[in-house]
Amino acid sequence: MAHQQNAPYRPQDVQEVSDMLRGLEGNKGKGKGRGGFSCKKSTFDVEGSNIKVDSWRMQDWDYKKPNLPTYARGLFTTTNSKGQPEIVVRGYDKFFNHGETRDTEWRNVENDTRGPYELSVKENGCIIFISGLEDGTLLVCSKHSTGYRSDTDVSHAKAGEKWVDRHLAAVGRTRQQLAMRLREMNATAVAELCDDDFEEHVLQYSPDTAGLYLHGINLNLPEFATYPHHLVDRFADDWGMKKTMYLIKDTIHEVKRFLDGIGETGHYAGRDTEGFVIRCQSKAHTDQWHDWFFKYKFEEPYLMYRQWRECTKAVIAGREPKYKKHKKITEDYISFARQQLHGRQDLAKAYMANHGIIKLRDDFLAARGLKGSDIIRQEEANGEQEGSAVTKNVILVPVATIGCGKTTVALALCKLFGWGHVQNDNITVKKGKPQAFANACCKALEDHPAMIADRNNHQKRERQQLIEDVTKTVPNAHFICLQYVHERGNYDNIRQATRERVLSRGDNHQTIQANTKGSSEVVSIMEGFMERFQPVNQDSSPDDGFDLVVNLDPCGSSRDNLETVVNALYAEYPKLFGDQDMPSADDMDAAVDGALTNYTVDIKHEIKGRDDRRGRQNNNHHPVHGTGLNGQPNGKQKERKVEYFAVQLPPTRVNAILEALFREASPEVARMYHTLKSQRRIQAEFHVTLIHRANAGEHAALWDKLSEMHAKASTSAAASTSSDGESPKLGKCKVRLERLVWDDRVMAFLVRLSPSEEGGEMLFTSVNQAPHITVGTASADIKPVEANELLGRYLREGVRGSGGVQEVVVKGMVELEGIVRGVLSKH
Repeated sequence: MAHQQNAPYRPQDVQEVSDMLRGLEGNKGKGKGRGGFSCKKSTFDVEGSNIKVDSWRMQDWDYKKPNLPTYARGLFTTTNSKGQPEIVVRGYDKFFNHGETRDTEWRNVENDTRGPYELSVKENGCIIFISGLEDGTLLVCSKHSTGYRSDTDVSHAKAGEKWVDRHLAAVGRTRQQLAMRLREMNATAVAELCDDDFEEHVLQYSPDTAGLYLHGINLNLPEFATYPHHLVDRFADDWGMKKTMYLIKDTIHEVKRFLDGIGETGHYAGRDTEGFVIRCQSKAHTDQWHDWFFKYKFEEPYLMYRQWRECTKAVIAGREPKYKKHKKITEDYISFARQQLHGRQDLAKAYMANHGIIKLRDDFLAARGLKGSDIIRQEEANGEQEGSAVTKNVILVPVATIGCGKTTVALALCKLFGWGHVQNDNITVKKGKPQAFANACCKALEDHPAMIADRNNHQKRERQQLIEDVTKTVPNAHFICLQYVHERGNYDNIRQATRERVLSRGDNHQTIQANTKGSSEVVSIMEGFMERFQPVNQDSSPDDGFDLVVNLDPCGSSRDNLETVVNALYAEYPKLFGDQDMPSADDMDAAVDGALTNYTVDIKHEIKGRDDRRGRQNNNHHPVHGTGLNGQPNGKQKERKVEYFAVQLPPTRVNAILEALFREASPEVARMYHTLKSQRRIQAEFHVTLIHRANAGEHAALWDKLSEMHAKASTSAAASTSSDGESPKLGKCKVRLERLVWDDRVMAFLVRLSPSEEGGEMLFTSVNQAPHITVGTASADIKPVEANELLGRYLREGVRGSGGVQEVVVKGMVELEGIVRGVLSKH
């Protein structure tokens, strides 16, 4: 650990490992599990051993979510000879760049961390894990593979193995000795494979500097615990590996001063460096100090080097190189590269295989008598219009499908910065709509430094049209892509998340009116968009027209995606914001809440599902504007039935009460609430269920009474039906909030019902054993009905029973007045 001098040690606990694996197994495969994330399990053989190991892999954005079973990035497990599960490889907890997440913003690093701070130079290669198996076999693997499968990681693992053998031979030791030592330590050695003969990256490694750079030793535990750097160096010396340069700073202010200074040149100790990994301890999210890393990467000149590499490959492939940054120097570089490559098929072939990249770059720099850092300083001095100098004409272009949350993020950005916002669905012209949309975007740039072009833009032709048409009017426009990443292997998760959002918001959308259309037609429309989705590829047209691509999670919360956008834009375009400081977490919370609460639709359009496009002629797909009572289409469609009767409560009041209950609570008590809030799992509306259709037979008298009241109210007058399609009011009822109860799956208020007027007749009762308000569930596959089971268990056993039930008593007489209605089925 960063602050201790002795080697840390703790054996594996079978129960802890079992709990971790249970959490991972529950989220395995394509469907999102109860934890709100997905992971992939792959099983590998190990050469020279009968032991098989399982690799667990999560998406990068999932590591930003709370309460994961583990945050290890690079994790292999097996079952030992006793039949017990064990961790055999454990990488670092996924760590992020400064400013990339809320935890890595400087003000939070200053508040939540303690020194000493170990700053290790970020080597430029690929990660290799080394550990020992029970039978004495040394396991050498890359992030997700042992090297015995035909995937991308195979060559990295095998190359790492060869270097392990070289290092061991240099000190006269064997693989088995290293395996047994690591197993005694219950640890994984973490190294960087840096070998230009195998694979070139951005920084150069000559033959005498190539090898495995040991930069970490982690305990094989679900939680993160790692060795201090001086012990890592000692281990590297003992086993013949290369050491990573590092230095120690006592305070975070010293760290920042040092990094800012190095960032001006990109040089440290006489060599280029991409940045540093900062190792320290943090108490964020817990009240206990724990090992924690973050990184500080220097964007330039390395982004320029990568641009040169891609331009060179385009020249070799016979394509016109495209670039938007460092224009003048890149033109000179391309001219130089063409001369060097002329008639040199051997050089071109090697370059396309990632060999000779660094030499060609260095030859160009030597011919100019410059270092990369010199070029960056000259550009800044000359005021060239790079990202750091951009102050206007920025267009944010979402690439998404329906239900990803793009409009919520757009409205939140407008609230934070006062930017322009053009929604495609507000363009009402009959002909030339794409051009009219582009024109509206250009118009917005006249009044705002940045604007959001709110359209799905999910196909390349849409992106090409927008970029081309806007550029005609605003030739110096900067296009920023906000891509809601749609990976085919994640489609089931995306379907689940987006459908839940769309179906729950009813008719409050410009093109998808879920209440009116019915769920089957809405799903058909959404599926069409997903099938047509074309991912962004910056190596080809039109996506090479984007200055920056910010990848977002379509299954994630709008709050998390907003933070990702804000962090990326402040890092890339700092002058776009003038003197405005980066918004605080509270600012972003308020912006998203405002976007979700205040968004209403004025203009609606009709998008037809597949059945409509095939020309099916019947009244089940009647246009929106021909509806009767309760939003039902006129004609032969059957009237929607009442699904259940409930007391509906004001969401703002309930949310305010929740916030007050947890305002002074300890992190442990408030963890479930903050999890629900951060993942947008708190329900948008709150109600107390009186009786569900499924219980009508058992409680016929109450169901018949409420049904009769509903029928009379529905037919009494047209005004009885609200304009938004809700069923008519049946009366009022008071709801007293007595206590809040939760476990790790569901949270609910236990309530008491009483007449709306003192001394009045009690017309409304609940058939549930415990009348309640469901607050939220931990994931989409947990249904709100689980609140019944939770509260039944709570009433039988209290908080001391099984299942980790917790409670908070609602102090005082907190009573809300609710409206009783019949809630109609969706179709």
